[in-house]
Amino acid sequence: MVLEYLDYAKDYMFGNFFSVLTVGAAILAIIFFVALYIYHSIAWYEIGRKQKYKHSWLAWIPVANIAMIFQMGGFHWAWVFLILIPILGWIAIFVLIVISVWKIFEKEKYPGWFSLSLVIPRVGGILYLIAIGFVAWKEGPKKKPVVSKKKVAKKKRK
Repeated sequence: MVLEYLDYAKDYMFGNFFSVLTVGAAILAIIFFVALYIYHSIAWYEIGRKQKYKHSWLAWIPVANIAMIFQMGGFHWAWVFLILIPILGWIAIFVLIVISVWKIFEKEKYPGWFSLSLVIPRVGGILYLIAIGFVAWKEGPKKKPVVSKKKVAKKKRK
């Protein structure tokens, strides 16, 4: 009798422990993903403002932010409806996003190949978040002015 009670108490204690652990992990995961979403939205909002996009507030709306990226990349916003076609539509949207982000990065004087970070497994998402952070809050790399041979020849004559 006492042994059955101890087994029941032990099972109850471990059951509660793992339930609390699972709920805690779920809460931490939700907080983490909300923080990532806020960072992503703020970064795209800033990129939109830098490029003088009229509706940069669309960065905060889940599917509208894809349409915003399409428009900033030179595509029509209606391509976002490919999301309704499973698998092939999603692949097409992914390719269009990579191309759009490439064009946006080049407009901001960053290498377009930074957008390929989306394609890299495991670490690609982190690299993408770092890249949009650079584009959003740093000045693009300054290129040295190209000096023509005529100007160099004129300077040597003087």
